[in-house]
Amino acid sequence: MPNELETALKNTAASIAKYVQDAATLQVESRYVDIGGDDTPSFDQARPVARTIVRLDGDSETVIPMRKGSAGTLEVDSTLFELHQQNVATAIDYRARMLNALLSALPSRPRSA
Repeated sequence: MPNELETALKNTAASIAKYVQDAATLQVESRYVDIGGDDTPSFDQARPVARTIVRLDGDSETVIPMRKGSAGTLEVDSTLFELHQQNVATAIDYRARMLNALLSALPSRPRSA
């Protein structure tokens, strides 16, 4: 019959496994609303301007904000992209801290010889 420690370990391991599964893909999407004009901005209708997906295996995908320049060529909107990159860095840092906290919750077990 499992004791309280074994039950706690199993519950903690299940929580970590669920979080790792949820954290396997990190998606950050930056959106905008038009605050000009007479209408009150609707945050429910915010439109995306940049998106980054980072997978636990290191694969990543980024859609960056572009606009047509004066010569008709596409240029990166550096202000929006910088803001988006700050959001991505914050999300990655948060995910790392949460994974470390979950892993540190597991008691270390002595190795068998």
